[in-house]
Formats: sequence, structure tokens, C-alpha cells
Amino acid sequence: MAIKPLGDRVLLEVIDDDLQKQGSIYIPDTAKEKPQQGKVVSVGNGRYEDGKLIPLDVKAGDTVLFGKYSGTEVKYQGKEFLIVRENDILAVID
Repeated sequence: MAIKPLGDRVLLEVIDDDLQKQGSIYIPDTAKEKPQQGKVVSVGNGRYEDGKLIPLDVKAGDTVLFGKYSGTEVKYQGKEFLIVRENDILAVID
């Protein structure tokens, strides 16, 4: 992966449910809820507290839940990614 997040940021590949039709009614993209689940692609080095580097709790390959409107959307090589801070990640799914 050519994108390497800095500090306490995490690069996520958003997992989309891809539900576009409910019964016989099509749901437009603007009415769909934003996904809240993603797969960690890469992580930054960590954050500094009191001069010490504290590594992140998540690692590449983890599936995580994140805040609904958190992060910055990035498009790279035709794929959509999300860059979030570690504190925007709510949980790791086992």
C-alpha cells in the first residue's frame, strides 16, 4: 500500500453493505446510512505523550467499528478509503 498514515491515524477500507433495493423500492445513495465498519489497511507509528511513543492498539487486518461521520474520505487507485484517528475507532470486531 502506498498510503502510510502519520501519527495516530489509521487507513480503513470501508465495508459497505451494498443494499440498494429494499423490497421493490430503490434506495438512493443520498438516503443510505453511512457505513460504520471497515478493515484496517495500515496504521501510523503512534502518538507521543510526555515524549514517549505510544503505539496504536489496532493493526493491519483488523475489522473495526468507527464513528458514523468521522474521518476523511480518500480515493486511491479506484478504491475508496477512510483516514481516521485512533480515538474515532470504537471497537475491534473479532
